Amino acid sequence: MKNNRTGGKKRQGKGRRTDGRTAEAARPSFLRAHAGRIVLIVLSLLVIAAHFILRGQRAACVWLTEHAVHPVHRFLARVTGWLPFSVAECLLYAAILGGLVWLIVQILRLVTRPQRGRRLGSMLVTLAAAGLSVYAGLCFLWGGTYYAETFAEKAGITAGKISAEQLENVTRYFRDRVNETAGQVPRDADGVCATDKKAVLARSAAFYDALTEEYPFLAGPRVRVKGMSPVLSLIESYAGYTGFFFPFTGEANVNTDMPPALFAATAAHEIAHQRGVAREEEANFVAVLAGQASGDPELEYSSSLMAFIYLSNALYRADQAAWSQVSAGLCEEARADIGHDAEYWEKFEGPVRETADQAYDEFLHHYDQELGLQSYGACVDLLAAYYGPRAGQAEGE
Repeated sequence: MKNNRTGGKKRQGKGRRTDGRTAEAARPSFLRAHAGRIVLIVLSLLVIAAHFILRGQRAACVWLTEHAVHPVHRFLARVTGWLPFSVAECLLYAAILGGLVWLIVQILRLVTRPQRGRRLGSMLVTLAAAGLSVYAGLCFLWGGTYYAETFAEKAGITAGKISAEQLENVTRYFRDRVNETAGQVPRDADGVCATDKKAVLARSAAFYDALTEEYPFLAGPRVRVKGMSPVLSLIESYAGYTGFFFPFTGEANVNTDMPPALFAATAAHEIAHQRGVAREEEANFVAVLAGQASGDPELEYSSSLMAFIYLSNALYRADQAAWSQVSAGLCEEARADIGHDAEYWEKFEGPVRETADQAYDEFLHHYDQELGLQSYGACVDLLAAYYGPRAGQAEGE
């Protein structure tokens, strides 16, 4: 009995060594261990390749946008619209924090454990899978919309070249609109717009109600714009951003730290993206249309002021004498708001904003938006084409 117990122990020890060698030999190959991530990489590459192929096929882009992308945006907007906070912001924080934790853990494992080459390869495959899947999702949920029908095409608006005289008339028209509506918004002791941003966000679900009667294709879920937290809003200000549409959640988000005068118009701009208007110049134009039709006093003023600023800047470049004459008639309240807005953004000028501007400019060029950041001001042509007749009538009167 004693000998049997001793022999048993020896055989057990030998078995452990044999099992160790067997486990090492049974370790799955690199490809098998990362099969899921590799499949995700392949699928992402296929989506990206399809996106670039379809860029030159207008009919396909139109069909895909109308029958796939926009329905997905509307569905996501309905789902996230029930929540009082920005899901996009939560995902952003989760991605940053989760990414940092994952990176730290992977570096520690790479330094302290064996098989560094295999672990490094695993890190690279994981990063490639994550990066390519996000880019593929962006191409599908947003990039392709730049190649579909524009708002102007759907609305039958033709924006051609305009003369300095036409530009002057339209600029004067919106100057008068600004003057008419400037007294409708609350103001502080210094005469600066003191819009209640939370109240604006609460009403934002109705901003497009009137406009969709004229343009039914702008219809969408009546969900309010999401205000970003003070922390993210401040970061956005440093980057020079006033808001963004997040295609992965269907949410329109706005910077709550920005000056209040243009806050409502910015919210309307992001709703335009949510309703399928991809191009920045058209989103500005549609925001003005929505503001003028809304019947909301603060949105009317905010959108009029935004239109006047873009038009005034264009008129200054075209005819400084005409610009001086038109600007001289601007009311003091609007002057105070423009000055306050300029002072706010001057605080954030620097390398961070320059880098962010360059990055977004490259993003727009990547999707063949040739004007890049200048596209924001290109709404001038659309404003002149649409409001030119009204400006002419006002001038005649």
